[in-house]
Amino acid sequence: METFRLMMLGPPGAGKGTQAKRLADRLEIPHVSTGDMLREARRKGTELGEKAAEYMEAGRLVPDKVVIGIVRERLQEDDAETGFILDGFPRTRPQAEALAEMGVELDAVVNIDVSDDEVVNRLGGRLSCPNCGAVYHRDANPPAVDDVCDKCGSEGLITREDDRPEAIRERLEEYHKKTAPLIEFYEQRGVLENVNGEASPDEVADAIVEQIGA
Repeated sequence: METFRLMMLGPPGAGKGTQAKRLADRLEIPHVSTGDMLREARRKGTELGEKAAEYMEAGRLVPDKVVIGIVRERLQEDDAETGFILDGFPRTRPQAEALAEMGVELDAVVNIDVSDDEVVNRLGGRLSCPNCGAVYHRDANPPAVDDVCDKCGSEGLITREDDRPEAIRERLEEYHKKTAPLIEFYEQRGVLENVNGEASPDEVADAIVEQIGA
C-alpha cells in the first residue's frame, strides 16, 4: 500500500485545515492537527498532555519540547502507519529540524500560497456565533438570515478579536517571521509543492491531488 506522509503549509486563512480534511478522507489517512493533538493528549492525561494543559489553561504557548513530544507519540499510533497529514506542525525551523531528527521523512509539503491582502479579506469577513461557534463569512458564506445563526438560531453574530484587521496583520507578521522560512527549508529538501490558494476550494483540492500524485 502506498503511504503519504504530508504536511500543510501556508498563512492563516489559507484553507490548510479544509484541504487537509478533504485529502485525509480521500487518502484514508489521519488528519493530524496540532490543536486536536494537544486536546487529545490533555484528555488522555498523558504526562506530556498534562504539561501541555498547564500552559493552555494559563493562556500561554505550549513549548516546542512538549509539542514535539506529543507529535512523536501521535505519529507512533497504528492509524499513522500508512501515512498522515500534519496541520499546524511544524511551525518553526527548530520544530522542522526536530521532526527530521525523529526520522520522519515527509513525502510532500503542500504550500498553499495566498497573498496577505486575500488573508485579510478572508479572515476580516468572518462572523462567529457566540452561542454554538458556527463560522460564516460576510461575502463567501453569509447566514440565510442577516445576523442570525443558521445552526442554532441565535441572533448577534460577532467578529472575533483575532479576526480584526490589525490582529490579522500581526498574525501575518508572525507567520512571515517564523513559519515562512520553512518554505526554503523544505524546498531545499525537494519536497515542497506550491499550490495557488486563491482559486476555489475544489480547484485547490484538485491541484493538490495532481501535485502529490494521489
